[in-house]
Amino acid sequence: YYFNKGVNALPVNSLNAVGIAMLKIKSNPAEAETDFKNLLKIKGNNKNQPLLIAISRAYLANGDVTNALVYEEKARAIKQKSAAVSVLLGDIHLAQKELGRACSNYEEAILYDENCKEAYIKYARAYKNANPNLAIDMLNRLKQKQPEFLLADKELADIYYKENNFDLAAKSYEIYVQSGNSNIEDLTQYAFLLFLNREFPKSLEITNKGLVKSPRNPAFNRLAMYNYTNLEQYTDALKAADLFFNQTDKAKFTSLDYSCYGQALRKTNQTDLAIVQFEKALAMDSSKVDLRKDISDMYNDKNDYKNAISNYLIYMKSLPEDKKTGDLYINLGKMYYFLGSNDSTEVNLKKVSLMTADTIFAKSALLLPTDYRSNYYRAKTNFAINPENGSAKPYYEQTLALVESKANVRFNPIIIECSRFLGYYYFLKEDYTQSKVYWNKILAIDPKNDVALKATEGIEKTLKKKK
Repeated sequence: YYFNKGVNALPVNSLNAVGIAMLKIKSNPAEAETDFKNLLKIKGNNKNQPLLIAISRAYLANGDVTNALVYEEKARAIKQKSAAVSVLLGDIHLAQKELGRACSNYEEAILYDENCKEAYIKYARAYKNANPNLAIDMLNRLKQKQPEFLLADKELADIYYKENNFDLAAKSYEIYVQSGNSNIEDLTQYAFLLFLNREFPKSLEITNKGLVKSPRNPAFNRLAMYNYTNLEQYTDALKAADLFFNQTDKAKFTSLDYSCYGQALRKTNQTDLAIVQFEKALAMDSSKVDLRKDISDMYNDKNDYKNAISNYLIYMKSLPEDKKTGDLYINLGKMYYFLGSNDSTEVNLKKVSLMTADTIFAKSALLLPTDYRSNYYRAKTNFAINPENGSAKPYYEQTLALVESKANVRFNPIIIECSRFLGYYYFLKEDYTQSKVYWNKILAIDPKNDVALKATEGIEKTLKKKK
């Protein structure tokens, strides 16, 4: 925007003279001033408004607002109602951080020339942070007058992006990018906006176009990995990850890069490698504590309950008390239960783990009083601690009462398990009547259940002998 174009364009020799003098403003201001004065002595130049504007801009570009204003006033004296001069004054005021005055000047320029694209754009840029709505309104006015001027769409996209309106940002960028005027940076921004808007297939399409133009571009390779992962195309995500981490130019890796790579590895059953990547992500950003839960889940899948528990405890500790739900305690309790029930766990750790599990399930039962799982696992835990003292009995009874009240066939396996325990318990207590109640519950669900049939048959024989 330094010099006017079209019918008022400056001759090349004048442009060159202004440019040479402009380079001297900081190093030799006196010589620069002499050069400008000599240029203006040439016949007709002292009345040449575009030339005076160019000299003013030369000073403005070097931070000399005082002299910029001097030549702005000389330019305005030639023609008062000049859009070019109003834009220049707006730029000077903007350099002085007088936002309101600058935008008033840009509006004045539009009043003098409603097709002054520069004024619309500069007004929008000036207000895009301070008052984005005004900036958007101005750009839309420009689009109505000159829909083919696609820079307005790019400016709109930037503002919508800053306002987290990714949908409108992506639509504006699409118009601009499809014009063919876009560069690598524009394609990157557009692909990223589509990704943020969760338009993963379209984002991947633009990303791949960018990779054709710039195959070692870290932004495109990163977006390829992100999009493939979100599209659950994990094999392709791993290929993209290899390119991103090993074959791109000057990539700066982030925590999200490592966690995304870890997710793709996890989904392709490369658990150990996935854990490594999640640990790298945490090393870069310790606030991403949710990753501790992912790591815990992976260790849990490997039956490595010690590491599963240690990571889960870190995750739980990071949560405020009101976010520590019954479900979370149930998950933690199950890890302790499985550690305590594992044959490879040393004897002392088994007991401690099972006792800890019992305490945790007691807490989750208070938080989820109508959920059978706490009592169910508490029953199994107490049975594992001591299968003979009957400590599991009240929890099997509570579990049975909860699941029977739901009247849902999906709970039949739980009913059978609870009834089998209680049937044996009462059989050993020689309370055969009560024992039969529980065996009959099983037979009502599974009439051919071998264990229940043999138990009821045994009870009948015992009762006959007693008679």
